[in-house]
Amino acid sequence: MVEAWYMDESQEDQRAPHRQQPNRAVSLEQLRRLGVVYRRLDADNYETDPCLKEIRRAENYSWMDIVTIHKDKLPNYEEKIKTFYEEHLHLDDEIRYILEGSGYFDVRDKDDKWIRISMEKGDMITLPAGIYHRFTLDENNYVKAMRLFVGEPVWTAYNRPADDFPARKQYMKLLADEA
Repeated sequence: MVEAWYMDESQEDQRAPHRQQPNRAVSLEQLRRLGVVYRRLDADNYETDPCLKEIRRAENYSWMDIVTIHKDKLPNYEEKIKTFYEEHLHLDDEIRYILEGSGYFDVRDKDDKWIRISMEKGDMITLPAGIYHRFTLDENNYVKAMRLFVGEPVWTAYNRPADDFPARKQYMKLLADEA
C-alpha cells in the first residue's frame, strides 16, 4: 500500500526519505483532495490484467510506453534525474504505473508544502494537470514504469513558476472547491 508524508526541509540526497520528525503521515483521502488518484494493481500480470485494461478504457488512456530509469538503461541518466527532480507541472494529467523498483513522487499541498509519495511495484498514480510536482528514484536507484496518456504523449514540463497556464488556474480552482 502506498505511503505518503510531509517532507523535511533538508537539502541532503534527494533519494533519502526526508520524513519530518515526528513523521506527519498523509492519507489517501488527503491526496485525493489534491486531485491525486492512487490505485493498486497486479504488476506481475500487467500485460493481461483486466483491471488495467478497464482503467485504460474508462479513462481513455490510448497510448502507453515503458521506461526504465537506471544508470545502465537510460541515456543521459544523470541529466534526466536532475530534470525529473525540477519542480514543474504539465498541461495534461501524469499517469505512472510502477512495474518494478521504486521511487518518490513529490507534490505540493494547498499550503505549498511538499508531500512525498513512496511508489513501488504495483502502484499507479495519476497527478492532475496543473499540480506542481517532481520525481526521484529512492535509494534503490531503479524503477521500471508504464507511462499512460490520453491521445498522443506530450512530454513538456513547465518549471515553476508556471501559474499563468489554464491548467494551473483550473487546478487552483479544484483546490479552492475542495476547501
